[in-house]
Amino acid sequence: MKEYKYKINGNTYNVAIGDIDGNKAHVEVNGIPYNVELPEAPKAAPVKAVKAAPAPRTASGEKVISKPTASAASGETIKAPLPGVILSISVKVGDTVKAADTVAVLEAMKMENAIHAGRDGKVKAINVNAGDSVLEGTAIITLE
Repeated sequence: MKEYKYKINGNTYNVAIGDIDGNKAHVEVNGIPYNVELPEAPKAAPVKAVKAAPAPRTASGEKVISKPTASAASGETIKAPLPGVILSISVKVGDTVKAADTVAVLEAMKMENAIHAGRDGKVKAINVNAGDSVLEGTAIITLE
């Protein structure tokens, strides 16, 4: 039994709350027992499960997954640091980039990861498109 002390309008009340069965509570106020009927608690609305968006597919129905490729002999590639989905590419072929520039955004494990150029250079090729699923080590952009 839980006991509480309340002061209401200058009057002190000793309240003891006993068993609660369903919506009925056994309460004692200043030594006088009461059976209290509680209103029913509102029922929580059911939570709908959210389905993940399906992976993009080609016209033949195969999943679009870029696999790591061997790096080109000339130029340096910017590779995916982990598997995920390319959300955006912020450069075009021919753009000049600095080492700290963000060239793409990769979503992995529900987090957005900015992919930086890593070195100064000129964009020679863009090897993926926004929405493509990539594996770790996939060449995203090639720099001259």
